[in-house]
Amino acid sequence: MGNPPYDPYGQHQPGYGQQPPANPYGGPQTPPPQPPAYQATPPPAYPAQPAFPAAAQPQYGVPQQQPYGYAGGAYGAYAGWGARFAATLVDGIIAAIPAGLLYVIAIALFASDAPEVSYDPATGSYSSSGGGSGAGGMLVMLLGYAVSFAIQLYFIYQEGTTGQTPGKKLTNIRLISEQTGQPVGFGMAFVRKLAHFLDSIACYVGWLWPLFDAKKQTFADKVMNTVVVRSV
Repeated sequence: MGNPPYDPYGQHQPGYGQQPPANPYGGPQTPPPQPPAYQATPPPAYPAQPAFPAAAQPQYGVPQQQPYGYAGGAYGAYAGWGARFAATLVDGIIAAIPAGLLYVIAIALFASDAPEVSYDPATGSYSSSGGGSGAGGMLVMLLGYAVSFAIQLYFIYQEGTTGQTPGKKLTNIRLISEQTGQPVGFGMAFVRKLAHFLDSIACYVGWLWPLFDAKKQTFADKVMNTVVVRSV
């Protein structure tokens, strides 16, 4: 083997993988330096991603943002004139059936109580005999009015507390307050029924006003701040 390179200090530094020189003092040999152990660098920790928020659920009575072109208010699409007319027609028929039967009975009683009229050709005069006072027919007719009023009063109660009469349930519409979106209550519903006088006084134009109004309101609806919306 060749001679080691010249060392001006008289020492030869061992490299990696070479045996160190013997200790002149008889001590243990110094181990050669070892290369640093390889350490894997951990990947950078990314911040935790926030969970996606849950979709907001619509709440009854709270205005919701509606898509562009939505033909209605914050609490639903406005009910058209056709649906409102159909609901009124159904309610009227339901109220008229029992009352109409009582009216027919009253007319029959009036006819049976009518006096018999006879003509005397000799004298050329008419005479009547028999007949009652018609009290039975009058009582039955008054009962028919009472039954009709009671049915209409019950419909007003249903409309005020639930927003729907039988006719409105059939046509899937309901009456609510424009401010709260809730049923208006029996008292306000009764006053609204009286306010329909305004719809009739101007040649019944108020009943047709939902055909032209943006909120499909009658005059009574505008006075009472109510709207009729679709329930589905």
